[in-house]
Amino acid sequence: MRYQFSLAHLTLIGASAPELTYIAARAGYDFVSLRLIPMGVPGECACLPQDKEMIRATRAALGATGIELHDLELARILADRDPKTYVPAMEVAAELGAHHLISSAWTSDRTDRDFIVERYAEICDLAAPFGLTVDLEFPTFSRLTNLQEAADIVRTADRPNAGILIDTIYTHFSQLDPGELESLPREWFHFVHIADAPSEIPATREGMIHIARDERLYPGEGCIDMTALLDRLPPVTCSVELPNIKRIQELGYEGHARRCLETARQCLEPHSFPETPARRYIA
Repeated sequence: MRYQFSLAHLTLIGASAPELTYIAARAGYDFVSLRLIPMGVPGECACLPQDKEMIRATRAALGATGIELHDLELARILADRDPKTYVPAMEVAAELGAHHLISSAWTSDRTDRDFIVERYAEICDLAAPFGLTVDLEFPTFSRLTNLQEAADIVRTADRPNAGILIDTIYTHFSQLDPGELESLPREWFHFVHIADAPSEIPATREGMIHIARDERLYPGEGCIDMTALLDRLPPVTCSVELPNIKRIQELGYEGHARRCLETARQCLEPHSFPETPARRYIA
């Protein structure tokens, strides 16, 4: 069974949702992953759920290309953000066919574990009627910096649609031993983010952010053993999240998207996994 691939919005953060969908189709992806809850970062194309024309155009692009919407981001856990404000994006994404929602914690107090558990559980409960899993990511420059911290939140929240999102960049930055994945429930893992990175781990938070948002490498260019990670997971979709400003300048949006997929296939498709039915959380 071959891997299926999604084009993550951060890879081409300046593209609109319809544009990203058409690029994903022309480049050969199976899915697209949209940022329908903007973060307001520089260069980001705001794709708001209340923008009816953008949603209409995105629905038309999905229908015309046959590309499916895989997941949406980003339901951040923040001290001053009510999770209910994410519901419009959940509703629109579910109508467009999404099955997964990415979440991460960005609080600053190291003693706020119970608050994060409460907010994460609330996001799961809000997402459940839309048939969405809530996959908790652990960017090493966020509040949750490693797999153990994310697993603690998911385990304590104890929601049927809970999950963990593995990003290969953050497994490298947190020096994750792939064997750690074997101790966790397989049903927690629905998809992964893939990209490569240099072997040297940045010594500062700012350095990690720079690589994660501007200089990720194509699979096979860096040091990350992606197959060692995927060997410990159930069959999952690989969402290519690979922002790289220089490569976009050299190749353009579509050229960069194509190169991302080509290198991902070269890196992963010789590595096969048993055929199993696709799993999907249903409310």
